[in-house]
Amino acid sequence: MRTRTGPIPTQIHEPSIEVAGRMGPRYDEILTPEAIAFLTELHQRFGARRHDRLADRMRRRFEIGNGHDPQFRGDTRHIREDSEWRVAGAGPGLEDRRVEITGPTDPKMTINALNSGAKVWLADQEDATSPTWKNVVEGQLSLRDAIRGELEFTSPEGKRYEVTATETPTIVMRPRGWHLPEQHIRFTDRTGRTMAASGSLVDFGLYFFHNAQRLIANGRGPYFYIAKLESSEEAKLWDDVFTYSERYVGIPHGTIRATVLIETLPAAFEMEEILFELRDHIAGLNAGRWDYIFSIIKNYRGRGARFVLPDRSEVTMTVPFMRAYTELLVQTCHKRGAFAIGGMSAFIPNRRDPEVTATAFEKVAADKKREAGDGFDGTWVAHPDLIPVARAEFDAVLGERPNQLDRQRPEVDVKAADLIDVHIGRPVTAVGVHANVSVAIRYLEAWLRGLGAVAIDNLMEDAATAEISRSQVWQWIHQDRTTDDGTPITRDYVEGLITRVLGEVERRDGDRYEDAAEIFREVALGQEFPAFLTLPAYSRFLIETE
Repeated sequence: MRTRTGPIPTQIHEPSIEVAGRMGPRYDEILTPEAIAFLTELHQRFGARRHDRLADRMRRRFEIGNGHDPQFRGDTRHIREDSEWRVAGAGPGLEDRRVEITGPTDPKMTINALNSGAKVWLADQEDATSPTWKNVVEGQLSLRDAIRGELEFTSPEGKRYEVTATETPTIVMRPRGWHLPEQHIRFTDRTGRTMAASGSLVDFGLYFFHNAQRLIANGRGPYFYIAKLESSEEAKLWDDVFTYSERYVGIPHGTIRATVLIETLPAAFEMEEILFELRDHIAGLNAGRWDYIFSIIKNYRGRGARFVLPDRSEVTMTVPFMRAYTELLVQTCHKRGAFAIGGMSAFIPNRRDPEVTATAFEKVAADKKREAGDGFDGTWVAHPDLIPVARAEFDAVLGERPNQLDRQRPEVDVKAADLIDVHIGRPVTAVGVHANVSVAIRYLEAWLRGLGAVAIDNLMEDAATAEISRSQVWQWIHQDRTTDDGTPITRDYVEGLITRVLGEVERRDGDRYEDAAEIFREVALGQEFPAFLTLPAYSRFLIETE
Protein backbone atom coordinates (compact mmCIF):
# COMPACT_ATOMS: atom_id res chain seq x y z
CA MET A 1 0.00 0.00 0.00
CA ARG A 2 1.44 3.36 -1.03
CA THR A 3 1.32 6.31 1.36
CA ARG A 4 0.53 9.69 -0.15
CA THR A 5 3.11 12.34 0.60
CA GLY A 6 3.21 16.05 -0.14
CA PRO A 7 0.53 18.68 0.26
CA ILE A 8 -3.10 17.58 0.53
CA PRO A 9 -4.98 18.84 -2.53
CA THR A 10 -7.69 21.34 -1.76
CA GLN A 11 -10.72 22.07 -3.85
CA ILE A 12 -10.59 25.44 -5.59
CA HIS A 13 -13.85 27.35 -5.70
CA GLU A 14 -14.73 30.27 -7.88
CA PRO A 15 -15.08 33.27 -5.53
CA SER A 16 -18.66 34.47 -5.37
CA ILE A 17 -21.06 36.75 -3.57
CA GLU A 18 -24.61 35.83 -2.63
CA VAL A 19 -27.23 38.41 -1.66
CA ALA A 20 -28.94 36.96 1.39
CA GLY A 21 -31.11 39.99 2.15
CA ARG A 22 -34.60 40.32 0.75
CA MET A 23 -35.03 42.17 -2.53
CA GLY A 24 -37.21 45.25 -2.25
CA PRO A 25 -38.47 47.66 -4.93
CA ARG A 26 -35.66 48.77 -7.25
CA TYR A 27 -33.01 46.86 -5.29
CA ASP A 28 -32.06 45.18 -8.57
CA GLU A 29 -30.88 48.58 -9.84
CA ILE A 30 -28.16 48.55 -7.17
CA LEU A 31 -27.50 44.83 -6.77
CA THR A 32 -26.85 44.26 -10.48
CA PRO A 33 -24.80 41.29 -11.71
CA GLU A 34 -22.05 43.69 -12.77
CA ALA A 35 -21.94 45.41 -9.37
CA ILE A 36 -21.91 42.03 -7.59
CA ALA A 37 -18.99 40.93 -9.78
CA PHE A 38 -17.09 44.06 -8.73
CA LEU A 39 -17.83 43.40 -5.03
CA THR A 40 -16.61 39.84 -5.50
CA GLU A 41 -13.30 41.07 -6.88
CA LEU A 42 -12.89 43.56 -4.03
CA HIS A 43 -13.46 40.86 -1.42
CA GLN A 44 -11.23 38.33 -3.12
CA ARG A 45 -8.35 40.78 -3.45
CA PHE A 46 -8.62 42.69 -0.19
CA GLY A 47 -10.72 40.69 2.29
CA ALA A 48 -7.82 38.77 3.85
CA ARG A 49 -5.77 41.95 4.34
CA ARG A 50 -8.78 43.54 6.04
CA HIS A 51 -8.82 40.71 8.58
CA ASP A 52 -5.07 41.11 9.14
CA ARG A 53 -5.50 44.81 9.86
CA LEU A 54 -8.31 44.09 12.33
CA ALA A 55 -6.02 41.63 14.12
CA ASP A 56 -3.37 44.37 14.28
CA ARG A 57 -5.92 46.60 16.02
CA MET A 58 -6.54 44.01 18.71
CA ARG A 59 -2.82 43.58 19.36
CA ARG A 60 -2.27 47.31 19.62
CA ARG A 61 -5.20 47.80 21.99
CA PHE A 62 -3.85 44.97 24.15
CA GLU A 63 -0.44 46.65 24.28
CA ILE A 64 -1.85 50.02 25.33
CA GLY A 65 -4.06 48.34 27.92
CA ASN A 66 -0.96 46.70 29.37
CA GLY A 67 0.97 49.90 29.86
CA HIS A 68 2.63 50.56 26.50
CA ASP A 69 1.63 54.11 25.63
CA PRO A 70 1.52 54.90 21.91
CA GLN A 71 4.47 56.78 20.46
CA PHE A 72 5.33 58.37 17.14
CA ARG A 73 6.78 55.50 15.11
CA GLY A 74 10.52 55.13 14.77
CA ASP A 75 10.34 53.00 11.63
CA THR A 76 8.51 55.74 9.72
CA ARG A 77 10.56 58.71 10.92
CA HIS A 78 11.98 59.11 7.41
CA ILE A 79 8.48 59.84 6.10
CA ARG A 80 7.90 62.57 8.68
CA GLU A 81 11.35 64.08 8.16
CA ASP A 82 11.14 64.18 4.34
CA SER A 83 9.91 67.70 3.64
CA GLU A 84 9.46 67.20 -0.10
CA TRP A 85 6.34 65.08 -0.55
CA ARG A 86 2.82 66.48 -0.86
CA VAL A 87 -0.63 64.96 -1.20
CA ALA A 88 -2.98 65.14 -4.19
CA GLY A 89 -5.22 67.68 -2.44
CA ALA A 90 -8.62 68.91 -3.56
CA GLY A 91 -10.39 67.38 -6.52
CA PRO A 92 -12.96 69.29 -8.62
CA GLY A 93 -15.67 70.61 -6.32
CA LEU A 94 -13.57 70.25 -3.15
CA GLU A 95 -11.54 73.46 -3.44
CA ASP A 96 -13.73 75.31 -0.89
CA ARG A 97 -14.97 73.23 2.04
CA ARG A 98 -15.71 75.93 4.59
CA VAL A 99 -19.03 74.40 5.66
CA GLU A 100 -20.00 70.75 5.28
CA ILE A 101 -23.33 69.29 6.33
CA THR A 102 -23.50 65.72 7.58
CA GLY A 103 -26.40 63.32 7.62
CA PRO A 104 -27.92 60.01 6.59
CA THR A 105 -28.84 59.08 3.03
CA ASP A 106 -32.59 58.47 3.16
CA PRO A 107 -34.44 60.42 0.43
CA LYS A 108 -35.76 63.22 2.65
CA MET A 109 -32.40 63.89 4.32
CA THR A 110 -30.60 63.64 0.98
CA ILE A 111 -32.85 66.31 -0.54
CA ASN A 112 -32.54 68.55 2.53
CA ALA A 113 -28.75 68.27 2.39
CA LEU A 114 -28.62 69.07 -1.32
CA ASN A 115 -30.81 72.15 -0.75
CA SER A 116 -28.88 73.26 2.34
CA GLY A 117 -26.38 75.69 0.81
CA ALA A 118 -23.39 73.86 2.28
CA LYS A 119 -20.24 73.44 0.19
CA VAL A 120 -20.03 69.69 0.86
CA TRP A 121 -22.47 67.02 1.96
CA LEU A 122 -21.09 64.10 3.95
CA ALA A 123 -23.48 61.40 2.76
CA ASP A 124 -23.21 59.13 5.73
CA GLN A 125 -23.63 55.37 5.51
CA GLU A 126 -21.67 55.07 8.75
CA ASP A 127 -22.39 56.49 12.23
CA ALA A 128 -25.44 58.53 11.18
CA THR A 129 -27.05 55.48 9.56
CA SER A 130 -28.46 52.45 11.33
CA PRO A 131 -27.21 49.63 9.05
CA THR A 132 -30.52 47.91 8.43
CA TRP A 133 -30.59 46.15 5.10
CA LYS A 134 -33.23 48.64 3.96
CA ASN A 135 -31.01 51.61 4.87
CA VAL A 136 -27.93 50.09 3.23
CA VAL A 137 -29.56 49.50 -0.16
CA GLU A 138 -32.06 52.34 -0.23
CA GLY A 139 -29.35 54.80 0.79
CA GLN A 140 -27.50 53.72 -2.34
CA LEU A 141 -30.67 54.29 -4.36
CA SER A 142 -31.04 57.81 -2.94
CA LEU A 143 -27.48 58.65 -3.91
CA ARG A 144 -27.85 57.14 -7.35
CA ASP A 145 -30.99 59.17 -8.05
CA ALA A 146 -29.56 62.38 -6.57
CA ILE A 147 -26.44 62.19 -8.72
CA ARG A 148 -28.62 61.79 -11.81
CA GLY A 149 -31.00 64.60 -10.87
CA GLU A 150 -33.88 62.17 -10.45
CA LEU A 151 -34.50 62.21 -6.70
CA GLU A 152 -37.86 63.25 -5.27
CA PHE A 153 -39.77 62.13 -2.20
CA THR A 154 -43.31 62.37 -0.83
CA SER A 155 -43.73 61.85 2.90
CA PRO A 156 -46.51 59.67 4.38
CA GLU A 157 -48.26 62.95 5.27
CA GLY A 158 -48.23 63.97 1.60
CA LYS A 159 -45.46 66.57 1.75
CA ARG A 160 -43.37 66.61 -1.42
CA TYR A 161 -39.59 67.08 -1.36
CA GLU A 162 -37.41 67.86 -4.38
CA VAL A 163 -34.01 69.37 -5.07
CA THR A 164 -34.49 73.05 -5.89
CA ALA A 165 -31.00 74.48 -5.29
CA THR A 166 -29.20 75.77 -8.36
CA GLU A 167 -25.86 74.82 -6.78
CA THR A 168 -25.76 71.66 -4.71
CA PRO A 169 -23.01 70.52 -2.33
CA THR A 170 -20.24 68.23 -3.49
CA ILE A 171 -21.07 64.74 -2.26
CA VAL A 172 -18.48 62.95 -0.11
CA MET A 173 -19.79 59.52 0.82
CA ARG A 174 -18.77 57.81 4.07
CA PRO A 175 -18.77 54.00 4.01
CA ARG A 176 -18.76 51.91 7.16
CA GLY A 177 -15.46 51.23 8.93
CA TRP A 178 -13.29 48.16 8.38
CA HIS A 179 -14.66 46.44 11.50
CA LEU A 180 -18.32 46.27 10.44
CA PRO A 181 -19.71 43.28 8.54
CA GLU A 182 -22.61 43.21 6.09
CA GLN A 183 -24.42 40.02 6.99
CA HIS A 184 -26.98 40.31 4.19
CA ILE A 185 -24.25 39.79 1.60
CA ARG A 186 -22.17 36.61 1.86
CA PHE A 187 -18.76 36.10 0.26
CA THR A 188 -17.35 32.67 -0.58
CA ASP A 189 -13.60 32.58 -1.18
CA ARG A 190 -11.46 30.20 -3.25
CA THR A 191 -11.28 27.65 -0.42
CA GLY A 192 -15.07 27.45 -0.20
CA ARG A 193 -15.26 29.35 3.08
CA THR A 194 -18.33 31.60 3.32
CA MET A 195 -18.42 34.68 5.51
CA ALA A 196 -20.18 37.98 5.91
CA ALA A 197 -19.11 40.65 3.47
CA SER A 198 -17.24 43.77 4.58
CA GLY A 199 -19.51 46.74 5.24
CA SER A 200 -16.70 49.00 4.00
CA LEU A 201 -16.27 47.25 0.68
CA VAL A 202 -20.03 46.91 0.13
CA ASP A 203 -20.74 50.58 0.77
CA PHE A 204 -17.74 51.83 -1.16
CA GLY A 205 -18.06 49.33 -3.97
CA LEU A 206 -21.73 49.85 -4.77
CA TYR A 207 -21.46 53.65 -4.66
CA PHE A 208 -18.27 53.78 -6.70
CA PHE A 209 -19.36 51.26 -9.32
CA HIS A 210 -22.68 52.94 -10.05
CA ASN A 211 -21.69 56.58 -9.74
CA ALA A 212 -17.99 57.22 -10.47
CA GLN A 213 -18.40 57.91 -14.18
CA ARG A 214 -21.53 60.03 -13.69
CA LEU A 215 -19.89 62.09 -10.93
CA ILE A 216 -16.93 62.84 -13.21
CA ALA A 217 -19.32 63.83 -16.00
CA ASN A 218 -21.04 66.17 -13.51
CA GLY A 219 -17.74 67.96 -12.91
CA ARG A 220 -17.10 66.38 -9.50
CA GLY A 221 -15.70 62.95 -8.72
CA PRO A 222 -15.98 59.83 -6.55
CA TYR A 223 -15.11 61.20 -3.11
CA PHE A 224 -15.10 59.38 0.23
CA TYR A 225 -14.80 60.02 3.93
CA ILE A 226 -12.84 57.15 5.48
CA ALA A 227 -13.79 56.34 9.07
CA LYS A 228 -12.21 54.59 12.05
CA LEU A 229 -8.69 54.14 10.64
CA GLU A 230 -6.11 53.16 13.25
CA SER A 231 -2.88 52.91 11.24
CA SER A 232 -1.12 53.83 8.04
CA GLU A 233 -1.27 50.15 7.07
CA GLU A 234 -5.07 50.45 7.08
CA ALA A 235 -4.71 53.59 4.95
CA LYS A 236 -2.48 51.66 2.53
CA LEU A 237 -5.20 49.03 2.21
CA TRP A 238 -7.71 51.72 1.23
CA ASP A 239 -5.23 53.21 -1.23
CA ASP A 240 -4.84 49.85 -2.92
CA VAL A 241 -8.63 49.46 -3.06
CA PHE A 242 -8.86 52.88 -4.72
CA THR A 243 -6.13 52.13 -7.26
CA TYR A 244 -7.66 48.79 -8.23
CA SER A 245 -11.15 50.29 -8.48
CA GLU A 246 -10.01 53.12 -10.74
CA ARG A 247 -8.37 50.62 -13.03
CA TYR A 248 -11.44 48.36 -12.96
CA VAL A 249 -13.81 51.04 -14.32
CA GLY A 250 -11.21 52.76 -16.49
CA ILE A 251 -10.72 56.15 -14.88
CA PRO A 252 -7.35 57.83 -14.28
CA HIS A 253 -5.28 56.98 -11.23
CA GLY A 254 -5.87 59.58 -8.53
CA THR A 255 -9.45 60.41 -9.56
CA ILE A 256 -10.76 59.20 -6.21
CA ARG A 257 -10.30 61.64 -3.34
CA ALA A 258 -10.49 60.58 0.27
CA THR A 259 -10.77 62.57 3.46
CA VAL A 260 -9.67 60.51 6.46
CA LEU A 261 -11.23 61.01 9.85
CA ILE A 262 -8.63 61.09 12.60
CA GLU A 263 -10.93 59.71 15.24
CA THR A 264 -8.86 57.05 16.98
CA LEU A 265 -5.94 57.52 19.34
CA PRO A 266 -3.54 55.29 17.33
CA ALA A 267 -4.27 57.25 14.14
CA ALA A 268 -3.35 60.53 15.86
CA PHE A 269 0.21 59.21 16.14
CA GLU A 270 0.33 58.37 12.41
CA MET A 271 -1.27 61.36 10.67
CA GLU A 272 1.66 62.00 8.35
CA GLU A 273 2.06 58.31 7.56
CA ILE A 274 -1.66 58.08 6.70
CA LEU A 275 -1.33 61.06 4.39
CA PHE A 276 1.76 59.50 2.81
CA GLU A 277 0.17 56.13 2.09
CA LEU A 278 -2.86 57.82 0.53
CA ARG A 279 -0.90 60.67 -1.05
CA ASP A 280 -2.20 60.04 -4.61
CA HIS A 281 -5.80 59.99 -3.41
CA ILE A 282 -6.14 62.13 -0.30
CA ALA A 283 -7.67 65.57 0.00
CA GLY A 284 -7.43 66.06 3.75
CA LEU A 285 -8.00 64.94 7.32
CA ASN A 286 -10.96 65.57 9.61
CA ALA A 287 -10.97 65.94 13.39
CA GLY A 288 -13.58 63.34 14.33
CA ARG A 289 -13.91 64.54 17.88
CA TRP A 290 -16.56 62.23 19.33
CA ASP A 291 -15.08 58.94 18.20
CA TYR A 292 -11.67 60.26 19.25
CA ILE A 293 -12.89 60.72 22.83
CA PHE A 294 -14.40 57.23 22.68
CA SER A 295 -11.08 55.83 21.46
CA ILE A 296 -9.23 57.41 24.39
CA ILE A 297 -11.65 55.79 26.84
CA LYS A 298 -11.55 52.43 25.05
CA ASN A 299 -7.77 52.22 24.97
CA TYR A 300 -7.23 53.47 28.54
CA ARG A 301 -10.31 52.03 30.20
CA GLY A 302 -8.29 49.70 32.43
CA ARG A 303 -5.25 51.88 33.13
CA GLY A 304 -6.36 53.35 36.44
CA ALA A 305 -7.99 56.47 37.82
CA ARG A 306 -5.51 58.79 36.11
CA PHE A 307 -7.18 58.04 32.78
CA VAL A 308 -10.80 58.42 33.88
CA LEU A 309 -12.66 61.27 32.21
CA PRO A 310 -15.40 63.30 33.98
CA ASP A 311 -18.92 63.94 32.71
CA ARG A 312 -19.17 63.85 28.93
CA SER A 313 -20.19 67.50 28.86
CA GLU A 314 -16.87 68.46 30.49
CA VAL A 315 -14.75 66.88 27.74
CA THR A 316 -14.64 69.92 25.50
CA MET A 317 -12.39 70.83 22.61
CA THR A 318 -10.27 73.04 24.88
CA VAL A 319 -9.13 70.33 27.32
CA PRO A 320 -5.40 69.51 26.92
CA PHE A 321 -5.51 66.27 24.96
CA MET A 322 -8.16 67.52 22.54
CA ARG A 323 -6.32 70.79 22.02
CA ALA A 324 -3.08 68.94 21.26
CA TYR A 325 -4.78 66.58 18.80
CA THR A 326 -6.47 69.30 16.76
CA GLU A 327 -3.43 71.58 16.66
CA LEU A 328 -1.27 68.70 15.44
CA LEU A 329 -3.86 67.84 12.80
CA VAL A 330 -3.89 71.34 11.30
CA GLN A 331 -0.11 71.56 11.31
CA THR A 332 0.29 68.11 9.73
CA CYS A 333 -2.28 68.72 7.01
CA HIS A 334 -0.97 72.10 5.90
CA LYS A 335 2.61 70.86 5.89
CA ARG A 336 1.60 68.35 3.21
CA GLY A 337 -0.94 70.39 1.21
CA ALA A 338 -3.98 68.66 2.73
CA PHE A 339 -7.16 70.29 3.98
CA ALA A 340 -7.89 70.24 7.72
CA ILE A 341 -11.61 69.88 8.36
CA GLY A 342 -13.05 70.58 11.79
CA GLY A 343 -15.55 68.48 13.68
CA MET A 344 -19.19 68.73 14.58
CA SER A 345 -20.52 70.55 17.61
CA ALA A 346 -23.41 68.49 18.98
CA PHE A 347 -25.66 71.50 19.70
CA ILE A 348 -28.62 71.82 17.33
CA PRO A 349 -31.41 74.39 17.04
CA ASN A 350 -35.05 73.74 17.85
CA ARG A 351 -37.39 75.74 15.63
CA ARG A 352 -40.12 75.48 18.27
CA ASP A 353 -37.92 76.80 21.10
CA PRO A 354 -36.17 80.14 20.49
CA GLU A 355 -34.13 79.87 23.69
CA VAL A 356 -32.69 76.50 22.71
CA THR A 357 -31.94 77.82 19.24
CA ALA A 358 -30.18 80.90 20.59
CA THR A 359 -28.00 78.72 22.83
CA ALA A 360 -27.16 76.42 19.92
CA PHE A 361 -26.19 79.35 17.71
CA GLU A 362 -23.98 80.79 20.45
CA LYS A 363 -22.23 77.48 21.19
CA VAL A 364 -21.71 76.59 17.53
CA ALA A 365 -20.42 80.07 16.67
CA ALA A 366 -17.83 79.84 19.45
CA ASP A 367 -16.78 76.38 18.32
CA LYS A 368 -16.38 77.42 14.68
CA LYS A 369 -14.60 80.65 15.59
CA ARG A 370 -12.01 78.59 17.45
CA GLU A 371 -11.59 76.18 14.53
CA ALA A 372 -11.23 78.94 11.94
CA GLY A 373 -8.76 80.76 14.16
CA ASP A 374 -6.72 77.58 14.61
CA GLY A 375 -6.28 77.21 10.86
CA PHE A 376 -8.96 74.70 9.88
CA ASP A 377 -10.11 75.03 6.28
CA GLY A 378 -13.70 74.04 6.95
CA THR A 379 -16.03 72.43 9.44
CA TRP A 380 -19.08 70.24 9.94
CA VAL A 381 -22.63 71.04 10.96
CA ALA A 382 -25.54 68.65 11.48
CA HIS A 383 -28.47 71.00 10.75
CA PRO A 384 -29.14 73.38 7.84
CA ASP A 385 -29.95 76.26 10.19
CA LEU A 386 -26.37 76.14 11.48
CA ILE A 387 -24.77 76.66 8.06
CA PRO A 388 -24.97 80.51 8.15
CA VAL A 389 -23.57 80.51 11.71
CA ALA A 390 -20.57 78.36 10.78
CA ARG A 391 -20.02 80.09 7.45
CA ALA A 392 -19.89 83.53 9.09
CA GLU A 393 -17.01 82.44 11.34
CA PHE A 394 -15.03 80.95 8.45
CA ASP A 395 -15.82 83.87 6.14
CA ALA A 396 -14.40 86.22 8.77
CA VAL A 397 -11.05 84.42 8.56
CA LEU A 398 -10.99 83.22 4.94
CA GLY A 399 -12.62 86.13 3.17
CA GLU A 400 -12.54 85.29 -0.53
CA ARG A 401 -9.83 82.64 -0.12
CA PRO A 402 -11.06 79.04 -0.49
CA ASN A 403 -8.84 77.72 2.31
CA GLN A 404 -5.94 78.64 4.58
CA LEU A 405 -3.37 76.05 3.55
CA ASP A 406 -0.78 78.81 3.80
CA ARG A 407 -1.06 78.75 7.62
CA GLN A 408 1.73 76.32 8.44
CA ARG A 409 1.55 76.58 12.27
CA PRO A 410 5.32 76.19 12.90
CA GLU A 411 4.81 77.16 16.54
CA VAL A 412 2.89 73.93 17.25
CA ASP A 413 5.07 71.36 19.05
CA VAL A 414 2.96 68.41 20.17
CA LYS A 415 4.69 65.61 22.05
CA ALA A 416 3.38 62.08 22.51
CA ALA A 417 2.63 62.81 26.16
CA ASP A 418 0.41 65.75 25.15
CA LEU A 419 -1.91 63.46 23.21
CA ILE A 420 -2.65 61.37 26.31
CA ASP A 421 -2.79 64.19 28.85
CA VAL A 422 -6.38 63.49 29.83
CA HIS A 423 -6.37 65.25 33.19
CA ILE A 424 -9.32 67.64 33.33
CA GLY A 425 -9.81 68.05 37.08
CA ARG A 426 -13.59 67.80 37.12
CA PRO A 427 -15.75 65.27 38.99
CA VAL A 428 -18.15 62.65 37.77
CA THR A 429 -21.62 63.80 38.78
CA ALA A 430 -24.84 61.91 39.40
CA VAL A 431 -26.41 64.05 36.68
CA GLY A 432 -23.65 63.02 34.30
CA VAL A 433 -24.10 59.29 34.95
CA HIS A 434 -27.85 59.54 34.48
CA ALA A 435 -27.38 61.53 31.27
CA ASN A 436 -25.08 58.86 29.84
CA VAL A 437 -27.51 56.03 30.64
CA SER A 438 -30.45 58.01 29.26
CA VAL A 439 -28.73 59.07 26.04
CA ALA A 440 -27.34 55.61 25.31
CA ILE A 441 -30.66 53.81 25.83
CA ARG A 442 -32.70 56.39 23.92
CA TYR A 443 -30.22 56.41 21.05
CA LEU A 444 -30.07 52.61 20.89
CA GLU A 445 -33.86 52.44 20.81
CA ALA A 446 -33.94 54.73 17.79
CA TRP A 447 -31.03 52.86 16.16
CA LEU A 448 -32.88 49.57 16.47
CA ARG A 449 -35.81 51.21 14.66
CA GLY A 450 -33.51 52.23 11.81
CA LEU A 451 -32.54 55.78 12.82
CA GLY A 452 -28.83 56.55 13.03
CA ALA A 453 -28.81 60.28 13.85
CA VAL A 454 -31.20 61.39 16.59
CA ALA A 455 -31.91 64.69 18.36
CA ILE A 456 -31.88 64.00 22.11
CA ASP A 457 -32.09 66.80 24.67
CA ASN A 458 -31.23 69.36 21.96
CA LEU A 459 -28.02 67.57 20.99
CA MET A 460 -27.40 65.53 17.85
CA GLU A 461 -26.52 62.01 18.91
CA ASP A 462 -25.08 59.32 16.67
CA ALA A 463 -23.22 56.06 17.23
CA ALA A 464 -20.04 57.89 18.28
CA THR A 465 -21.67 59.91 21.07
CA ALA A 466 -23.55 56.82 22.25
CA GLU A 467 -20.18 55.02 22.40
CA ILE A 468 -18.81 57.71 24.73
CA SER A 469 -21.85 57.39 26.98
CA ARG A 470 -21.69 53.63 27.41
CA SER A 471 -17.89 53.37 27.59
CA GLN A 472 -17.71 56.00 30.33
CA VAL A 473 -20.24 54.04 32.38
CA TRP A 474 -18.20 50.86 31.90
CA GLN A 475 -14.97 52.61 32.93
CA TRP A 476 -16.50 54.36 35.95
CA ILE A 477 -17.74 51.01 37.24
CA HIS A 478 -14.48 49.14 36.65
CA GLN A 479 -12.34 51.94 38.11
CA ASP A 480 -14.48 52.16 41.25
CA ARG A 481 -15.44 55.77 40.70
CA THR A 482 -17.91 57.67 42.86
CA THR A 483 -20.11 60.61 42.00
CA ASP A 484 -19.41 64.04 43.44
CA ASP A 485 -21.89 63.34 46.23
CA GLY A 486 -19.98 60.21 47.28
CA THR A 487 -22.21 57.57 45.68
CA PRO A 488 -20.24 54.57 44.33
CA ILE A 489 -20.88 53.93 40.64
CA THR A 490 -21.67 50.22 40.67
CA ARG A 491 -23.62 47.88 38.43
CA ASP A 492 -26.52 47.99 40.89
CA TYR A 493 -26.46 51.79 40.84
CA VAL A 494 -26.57 51.84 37.05
CA GLU A 495 -29.31 49.18 37.00
CA GLY A 496 -31.36 51.57 39.08
CA LEU A 497 -30.73 54.29 36.52
CA ILE A 498 -31.81 51.97 33.70
CA THR A 499 -35.10 51.37 35.51
CA ARG A 500 -35.46 55.10 36.04
CA VAL A 501 -34.80 55.90 32.38
CA LEU A 502 -37.31 53.29 31.20
CA GLY A 503 -39.86 54.99 33.44
CA GLU A 504 -39.02 58.46 32.12
CA VAL A 505 -39.31 57.83 28.39
CA GLU A 506 -42.58 57.99 26.53
CA ARG A 507 -43.51 54.42 25.64
CA ARG A 508 -45.49 53.42 22.58
CA ASP A 509 -46.56 50.25 20.84
CA GLY A 510 -43.68 48.67 18.99
CA ASP A 511 -40.92 50.63 20.70
CA ARG A 512 -37.55 48.98 21.25
CA TYR A 513 -36.68 50.21 24.74
CA GLU A 514 -36.46 46.76 26.30
CA ASP A 515 -34.09 45.61 23.55
CA ALA A 516 -32.10 48.85 23.90
CA ALA A 517 -31.74 48.33 27.65
CA GLU A 518 -30.62 44.75 27.03
CA ILE A 519 -27.90 45.91 24.64
CA PHE A 520 -26.85 48.68 27.02
CA ARG A 521 -26.44 46.17 29.85
CA GLU A 522 -24.23 44.04 27.61
CA VAL A 523 -21.96 46.85 26.42
CA ALA A 524 -21.83 48.94 29.62
CA LEU A 525 -22.33 46.52 32.51
CA GLY A 526 -20.66 43.37 31.22
CA GLN A 527 -17.31 42.14 32.48
CA GLU A 528 -15.90 42.27 28.95
CA PHE A 529 -15.79 45.46 26.90
CA PRO A 530 -17.14 45.05 23.35
CA ALA A 531 -14.97 47.07 20.96
CA PHE A 532 -18.07 48.67 19.40
CA LEU A 533 -21.62 48.64 20.70
CA THR A 534 -22.89 48.38 17.12
CA LEU A 535 -21.40 44.90 16.68
CA PRO A 536 -23.57 43.00 19.20
CA ALA A 537 -26.58 45.23 18.48
CA TYR A 538 -26.27 44.53 14.75
CA SER A 539 -25.77 40.79 15.06
CA ARG A 540 -28.67 40.35 17.49
CA PHE A 541 -31.29 42.69 16.12
CA LEU A 542 -30.64 44.00 12.58
CA ILE A 543 -29.99 40.84 10.60
CA GLU A 544 -33.07 39.86 8.62
CA THR A 545 -33.91 36.18 8.38
CA GLU A 546 -36.43 34.66 6.03
